[in-house]
Amino acid sequence: MLLFSVLTAAIAPGVSLLTYLYLKDKYDSEPVHMVVRMFILGILIVIPIMVIQRGLELWIGYDAFVFSFIQSASVEEFMKWFVLYHFIYNHTEFDEPYDGILYAAAISLGFATLENVLYAIYSPSTVGTLLMRALLPVSGHALFGILMGYYLGKAKFAPARESKFYLTVALAVPLILHGAYDWIMVSVRSNLMWFIVPFMIVLWIWGLNKMNSASSKSPFRLVSNEDQVNL
Repeated sequence: MLLFSVLTAAIAPGVSLLTYLYLKDKYDSEPVHMVVRMFILGILIVIPIMVIQRGLELWIGYDAFVFSFIQSASVEEFMKWFVLYHFIYNHTEFDEPYDGILYAAAISLGFATLENVLYAIYSPSTVGTLLMRALLPVSGHALFGILMGYYLGKAKFAPARESKFYLTVALAVPLILHGAYDWIMVSVRSNLMWFIVPFMIVLWIWGLNKMNSASSKSPFRLVSNEDQVNL
């Protein structure tokens, strides 16, 4: 019974956040199977990421900065970006800016959910510990995904000369933020909450702002407004 409670606490945050982001797609909801597919791809990339990270650890050794920005952030965010670009960027269902946010968050939360489950299984965990992880690493991955997806959406619908720039930003921004988050977590020995809480608040404000901005640029928003006028 305890194991079931712990696993539920490990899985629930990712599923809840993804449901919230799905319901925020106000104008043209994505097919559920597509969102689930990206969530599952996020789960599947955990294995190659772990292999690459282990190889880098054996090759480079441990250093807080290198671990945070290279072994962790660079590997994880590049793999997410790579999968998004090759599996969803040119898909016909990616037809409004907010879709980038939803699909990027789905793959990020798939990754974060399995990471949380593995933590629950292999580390002594309580429901309280996992709830704290929901507020930090799980929501962190969701917010990195939101920002990656926002700039993927910008790239998708920008003129050709600007697309490459936004594709680069879609990788660079979450990578830098993820690296900064990890560096705070592994380097700050005391008063961690004085650093990580403001960092997460800024991320949430930034992420929510980008969600609203992407939603406001939906081409289906105009159709929805016209329908309301006709009614």
